[in-house]
Amino acid sequence: MADFIITSLQSWDISIGSTIKNTALEIAKQHRVFYINTPPTLMQWLRMPKKKEDLQIDKNLHIIQCNSPALPVNSMPCGWLFNIVNYYNNCQIARCIKKAIRNNQVHDTILLIDTDIYRSRYLKNLIQPDTTVYYRRDYVIGVNYWRKYGQRCEQEIVRQADIVITNSHSFTEELKILNSNIYTINTGVDLQLYDSCTRHKIPKDLTSIPIPRIGYIGAIINSRLNAELLYDIARQLPQCSFIFVGLEDEHFKQHPLHSLKNVYFTGCKEVAELPAYIQHFDVCLNPQRLNSITEGNYPLKIDEYLAMGKPVVATSTRTMRDVFAQYTHLATDTESYLYSIREALNEVYDEKLKADRIAFAHTHSWAHSIEEIYRAIKDYRRNKNK
Repeated sequence: MADFIITSLQSWDISIGSTIKNTALEIAKQHRVFYINTPPTLMQWLRMPKKKEDLQIDKNLHIIQCNSPALPVNSMPCGWLFNIVNYYNNCQIARCIKKAIRNNQVHDTILLIDTDIYRSRYLKNLIQPDTTVYYRRDYVIGVNYWRKYGQRCEQEIVRQADIVITNSHSFTEELKILNSNIYTINTGVDLQLYDSCTRHKIPKDLTSIPIPRIGYIGAIINSRLNAELLYDIARQLPQCSFIFVGLEDEHFKQHPLHSLKNVYFTGCKEVAELPAYIQHFDVCLNPQRLNSITEGNYPLKIDEYLAMGKPVVATSTRTMRDVFAQYTHLATDTESYLYSIREALNEVYDEKLKADRIAFAHTHSWAHSIEEIYRAIKDYRRNKNK
């Protein structure tokens, strides 16, 4: 049975919900998984004690810690110098992976690269897995940090991968010119956590907030959320309470939204607390900006909202139109948002629509998502052995 080696931009101990962690946990139900933790920066390496190199979470799940520091690469002034330093970082990670392979007697390996476009650039050649899968589930090269060298690195990984998977048709159309062996899969949702049948007490910080409550859960950052749109909407719907659960960036912390009496920011909450907030919202929001980062992105929070049966109003992106249009209200500007929120409020007590939303969300289970990955791997290996 094949063993999975997963590299990602996200450390295992990240405090927020994580698609790749859920993916690893689901795969570990059937296969051994070696999740490669992001190596420390040079400053972290100097200041922090070393972590255990192989932390076994359960029978099939190992967290592999690379204690050698990753050198900073993005500030390199030219491509050839970037390549040298980045290759060095790749070699340090490959050394940790090879050690884990030896110690755990791994033979049949599947390398799953989760958008880790720098540190995994050379891993296919360095560790020579039996199958390499590149998973693009976010448009990281749209972020300023990745623009200098990110596009080239990602294109090289995509060309070399045996299989490419994405979580949106938009990403698939973009990458299929580089690799024709590409699949679009839906991201999963934790249906046990986001179970509409579980009754949650109202969170204390919601008790004094009047209904109807219009809520958002997730990162509150300017590159993804349209603060100006939200300000206009909240001003024109003073009878509604707008609640934002998550960490704010500096743009939002200083925004006039904080001056509105019907707008509330709760700060970040533990993942286990989020279903209680969603359950006590009347309508859920995903007010994204329209840009290269959000247009093709798969918003997992929509599945979470729908799994709880909630009416949803969201920005009309390509993925929202492709996947969620039948079960959400899509908007593009202030007027369409105001109209959609009013329509969604009229559906709060519609049990038929609630049941439809929940049933649809249940088609996006983690088990179903991972089964699509398995199917892609089986197809590739069968065709390879013909």
